[in-house]
This record gives sequence, C-alpha cells and structure tokens, in this order.
Amino acid sequence: MAKIYLSSVIDVPVQKVWEYIRDFNELPKWFPGLTDSKIEAGMRSDQVGCIRDFGLQAGGRVREQLLAVSDHDHAFTYKMLEGPIPVTNYLAHVRLLPVTDGDKTFAEYKVEFDCAREQEKDLIAFLSNFFNTAFEHLKQHAGKS
Repeated sequence: MAKIYLSSVIDVPVQKVWEYIRDFNELPKWFPGLTDSKIEAGMRSDQVGCIRDFGLQAGGRVREQLLAVSDHDHAFTYKMLEGPIPVTNYLAHVRLLPVTDGDKTFAEYKVEFDCAREQEKDLIAFLSNFFNTAFEHLKQHAGKS
C-alpha cells in the first residue's frame, strides 16, 4: 500500500481555513486543476455518504464519497470510487489543527492507495505535487473568503 503524508502551515486561523474547505462540493475552489463539482442524488454536501463528481482540466471525471466529517476536529475523510488515476482502495484524510503561536493553521493530508508496484513512485510524486499545489492555493486564498 502506498502512503502519502503532507503538511503545511497556513497563516490564517484554523476556523477560517475550515470554513473555506469544509464544503465537500467546493473542491474546485481550493484544489487547482478541477473544472466543476456536483453532489449526486440530491444529498447535502456535508452529509456522510454523499458522493461528489468532479471534472479534471486534463480530462476525465472523479467520483469520491464522504466517509466522515468533524467540525470539532476540523477534519474529513473520503474515498475515491472511480477516476482516471490507476489506483484502488484510495482513502484520504484532511485535518486542520490550530497553531496558537500566531493564530495559524497546521494542515495535513494523508492518503493511502493500492497501485501497480512499478507505478507507485510516479503516482506518489504526481499526487504529492497535486496536494502541495492545493496547500499553496489555500495559503493564498483561504483568508480572503
């Protein structure tokens, strides 16, 4: 099983960052490279079990299911149901923690997935770059909403 762990410090209070990323349907707002997103079956975007379907600028669509969300812990967990990336058992966890020295946010992203062994290194590099780009976007935009 491949694993990725990334973290970053964002110069915005944790509650503001959480407000910016909490909505499971608003991924294109903070994840560059996405075109649109919709929640299937009329479910709420914060309802555990809801499925988001979003487009990639490079082409293709991804479907992911929200497994857990916690306003108390500023965290959510989801799994990928289908998409163009050659992975299975994709599980991701996003968590925000307050940094009290300067009222900042510690953001972490954990991902696990299975893939062909010969693709693991390239997929980890690709996805790590993708997530780091999202952290950079958060640093620029989370405090402006």
